[in-house]
Amino acid sequence: MDRVVLLLSVVSLGVSAQPITDGQRLFSIAVSRVQHLHLLAQRLFSDFESSLQTEEQRQLNKIFLQDFCNSDYIISPIDKHETQRSSVLKLLSISYRLVESWEFPSRSLSGGSAPRNQISPKLSELKTGILLLIRANQDGAEIFPDSSALQLAPYGNYYQTLGPDESLRRTYELLACFKKDMHKVETYLTVAKCRLSPEANCTL
Repeated sequence: MDRVVLLLSVVSLGVSAQPITDGQRLFSIAVSRVQHLHLLAQRLFSDFESSLQTEEQRQLNKIFLQDFCNSDYIISPIDKHETQRSSVLKLLSISYRLVESWEFPSRSLSGGSAPRNQISPKLSELKTGILLLIRANQDGAEIFPDSSALQLAPYGNYYQTLGPDESLRRTYELLACFKKDMHKVETYLTVAKCRLSPEANCTL
């Protein structure tokens, strides 16, 4: 009798856990993809910094700290506490917008090496994956209720013909912003994924 009860308990647990397993699998794929993009962004930025003179690095870093990334117009949590208080759907929606904001600018990052040429297709795959997660978690709510008000400006003068100094600054800012945004998306997706595990500690 005890064996029968135990068997039924295991079967019931397996059935009830199936949706969580599917959700975790989708999240795992998305997190893996953004981790790859974040590591790639870090490597590209590090390689670019290594090619600069010390004074160039100092000046560009100083300018960047006073400037803004295009994606700063996307409203997102201001710190880790707000991130942890945000709903799964909110974190997914912000992540989607951040990834989407790089679809066009990422073309400027492509070319010259195999890793650079991975950026645009990897972003497209990640965007599709996040959209699937949003649809699975929206529960009838509108995905982007305020999307009509969101009009991101083009990435400054990134597509104009520039002099050597401005071109250097443009590349630095583009790589720095890409690294920053991929870190944000990785954080948001990791926290959202953690929410699917009730026993997990999602502290950042």
